Amino acid sequence: MKIARVKHDNSIFYGEVIEDNIKRYEGSPFVIWEDAEEIYQLDEVQVLSPVLPSKVIGVAKNYSKHAEEMGLPEYEAPDSPVFFIKPSTSVIGPGESIIYPKIGKHVDHEAELGVVIGKICRGINRDDWQEYALGFTAGNDVSERTLQGPEGNFTRAKGFDTFCPLGPSIETDMDKNPELSIKSFVNGKIRQDGNTRDMIFSIGELFEFISGIMTLLPGDVILTGTPAGVGPVVSGDEVHIQIDTIGDLINPVT
Repeated sequence: MKIARVKHDNSIFYGEVIEDNIKRYEGSPFVIWEDAEEIYQLDEVQVLSPVLPSKVIGVAKNYSKHAEEMGLPEYEAPDSPVFFIKPSTSVIGPGESIIYPKIGKHVDHEAELGVVIGKICRGINRDDWQEYALGFTAGNDVSERTLQGPEGNFTRAKGFDTFCPLGPSIETDMDKNPELSIKSFVNGKIRQDGNTRDMIFSIGELFEFISGIMTLLPGDVILTGTPAGVGPVVSGDEVHIQIDTIGDLINPVT
């Protein structure tokens, strides 16, 4: 099932995406999920961010080629994942603007596979991660590199309002070890062309490590890292993230 969160008139609801339509459900896929028997065309609704997470957990340097392009040519995978928190206020949906910060000097896009948490989980085994995930979504881990600095101040660099576009939907059909194409385009020109099979730490390993430190709540998102090819964006650009089975996440920069 492909799930989206949308706004129609003054009503916000979840529904199932079926081709160019969305079938409305009452409640949410996290608690009560009941068919409301109403169908709208997608062009009749505004597609919102698929979730309003309490937190977004970003995984750094989970693709070796990306680590190399960030100035670490002799990069060796760490013994455990490196991660950071993006605040809930950084989340926006498809079509919403990424706002270039006034103090920004070098802002990059980063296409990433996001995993949406479906159940409260704490201290889970890596082999059980699918029991606690609702599905996959696309994310853009927007980053201000000057503020990130050589010391890796990830939260400062990646925590600006609008720096976490998510969407357009949640794909609930998940392979345990997915091999999904991840691409990014800026103004129609391809920047990134990677695949999730190249992740250093698997989704299961990320779940086990992160949930061993903090409780993950329904609607939280784990961004699993970005492949090589990240690059700068400026005001007036349009960033397009494309991931197999999920759809297209497109946001302008203003």
